[in-house]
Amino acid sequence: MPDTAANYRMLHTMIRVKDLDRSLAFYTGPMGMQLLRKRDVPDGKYSLAFVGYGDEKEHCVVELTHNWDQEKPYEIGTGFGHLAVGVPDVYGLCDQVTKAGGKVTRAPGPVKFGTTVIAFVEDPDGYKIELIERK
Repeated sequence: MPDTAANYRMLHTMIRVKDLDRSLAFYTGPMGMQLLRKRDVPDGKYSLAFVGYGDEKEHCVVELTHNWDQEKPYEIGTGFGHLAVGVPDVYGLCDQVTKAGGKVTRAPGPVKFGTTVIAFVEDPDGYKIELIERK
């Protein structure tokens, strides 16, 4: 049996977005991620953009998939929960998200019955992102 810690690694999480430019502005703006690579596929009528906090060789990233013909917003469904991002200042990031026109759905503060500071924000398509304070 292979040692999974040594032989396997999480690469990315893919989410479908309706407006790629708007999503890129959110993830590279208040969320502070970098656009790592982007590819348009005209024959398939879609674009892929990979964003994250570091090189894909060492970090898990988010793949934003934009299907050009998608007219209606995607339904997120009942199976998806959230992405989680460790940040040094949850309160400050929530302020940045709000100033950029984003939505904070759970105000920053300690978790119930605990001390870890968290918050939840939504991206332009409604995907929830948990912010977890890591000093």
